[in-house]
Amino acid sequence: MEMSVRARIRAGDPDTFGSLFDDYARAVYNHAFRLTGDWSVAEDVLSLTFLEAWRLRGTVDLDGGSLRPWLLGIATNTARNTRRAARRHEAAVGRLPREEVFPDFAEDLVDRIDDAGQVAVLQAALSRLRRAEREVVALCIWSGLDYAAAAQALGIPLGTVRSRLSRARKKLRKFAGVEVPPGSGNSEAGRGQVDGDRIPAVRPTQEETR
Repeated sequence: MEMSVRARIRAGDPDTFGSLFDDYARAVYNHAFRLTGDWSVAEDVLSLTFLEAWRLRGTVDLDGGSLRPWLLGIATNTARNTRRAARRHEAAVGRLPREEVFPDFAEDLVDRIDDAGQVAVLQAALSRLRRAEREVVALCIWSGLDYAAAAQALGIPLGTVRSRLSRARKKLRKFAGVEVPPGSGNSEAGRGQVDGDRIPAVRPTQEETR
């Protein structure tokens, strides 16, 4: 009897894991960007998510459908840890003696300016939400997960997802006049995200996943 995808992932099959990356790297990257608002950080989160997924492969349930909620849950936790590390770094740098810094405009990433500008207003409003509220907005609205899948990704009750999303909608209307749609969407392409085939990360090789 042929093994299921989940069984092959649990068994550590590198080809199946590589296919998992091909199928969901864009979704993970977009989710990471929505949570962080930073292209470079999102790239780091993408890479770390799949390394962590490989480490946690033995926890995958044999029964179930798409592994997308599982991966987005890992990405959410990875983004949290990345932000904590960044805050610790900023605090450490802040304790150092200040030196005059001159901006290097040659390092400006012109191809990202438009995308960053398109999400600036929304990111400002999202930054005023609690972290838990931002996460359910990213999962249910932008990544298109239903309430049950989002609850699975975050490891929380379904009712908690509903209440957090309800609070987030009200706050976004108040902060920026943003009307969050009542249902989850399914589109992965959108402003400030990867569209087409641009994936800013390298698929893990068999050696890397061992």
